[in-house]
Parts: sequence; C-alpha cells; structure tokens
Amino acid sequence: MQSAMRQGEGGPGEALRVVDLVTAAVLLAVGYVLHVVTPALYAGVKPDLVLGMLFIILLLYRNVTLDVAAGLAAGAITAITTSMPGGQIPNLVDKLVTTLVLVGLIRLFSRLQPNLLSIGVAVLGTLISGTVFLSTAMVLGVFPAAAFPATLLAVVLPAALANAVVVAVLYPVARAARRLTGSPALQGPGR
Repeated sequence: MQSAMRQGEGGPGEALRVVDLVTAAVLLAVGYVLHVVTPALYAGVKPDLVLGMLFIILLLYRNVTLDVAAGLAAGAITAITTSMPGGQIPNLVDKLVTTLVLVGLIRLFSRLQPNLLSIGVAVLGTLISGTVFLSTAMVLGVFPAAAFPATLLAVVLPAALANAVVVAVLYPVARAARRLTGSPALQGPGR
C-alpha cells in the first residue's frame, strides 16, 4: 500500500498527506501576505498574487481534491482581503473556475518542460482568473462594464507578468523542496 501511494504525483487515487496539506497552506499564507501588501492599481482592483501560490500548488500536487480545496481557500483569502467593494463573490467564482480549467490544462500539457509549463500556467491562469473576476463583478453590478478593457490592461496584464516571475522563481524551489521532504517524486516529462 505504501508503494502505491508513492508511485507518482497526481494519480486519481493518490492519498493526501499531511505534509502536502501543510505545504499548500504555507504557500497560500505567503500569497495572503503578498495580497495584503499589494495596493489596488485601478478601479479598486489589485493584482492577485495569491494566484501565483495557487498555481504552484496545482503544478506540484496535481491532486484534484487538494487542487479544489486550495482553489476554494485562495478564493476565500482574496474575498476577505479584496479592496474592491462587492468583490467577495467574484473572487470565489474566479478562483474555482480558474482551478478547474487549469487542472485540465495541466493534465493536457503535462509533457511540456516543467519550467515552461509553470510560466504558461501563470500567464494563462492569471488571464483566465482576471477575466472571470471582472466578468462576474460586471454581472453582479459591482463593476462598470466600461472599465473592463482598461482594468484588463492596467491590472490583469501586469499581474500576469508578476505571477509569471513569482512562479518561475518559486516553482523550481518548491519542486526541489518537495523532493527533499520525501514527497512522492515528480515523475516523467513535465513533472
């Protein structure tokens, strides 16, 4: 049974380990600190650096249960700390949608070189998240539709760049740390 649990990362039946949950929680806590200290850039919207930590979790574990839990936790963190009036529900929706889309995309492109995959996930994930967040806020009437293009350019694109840098720097470190802690080895291409 122990060998079945250590056969690789992200298998559908892979058991969650306490160290994996703690690591995910620490990554989200780092994202929380980054989110709190980041100022709003335009129309009350701030770059979402919690996403960078969520992306690292999705790339490291590839366990749907942990991924969805981390996505919901990231949504709760950003909902609590949002600087945008009425931004709570859009934060929850965008993190869940982004998580589910990225889980599929990561599995689809798992054969890519890991660092290339991580940067692609950071950029694409931030664009998905920002678009879903702003769209949900517009549907709920808490964000003006006229501000969508400017906010996408002034907040979401810089956040995509920032998350790409954060993930490019921290993902290799997190992968190495995961190996050192005896977590299941990252096997095969793209892992």
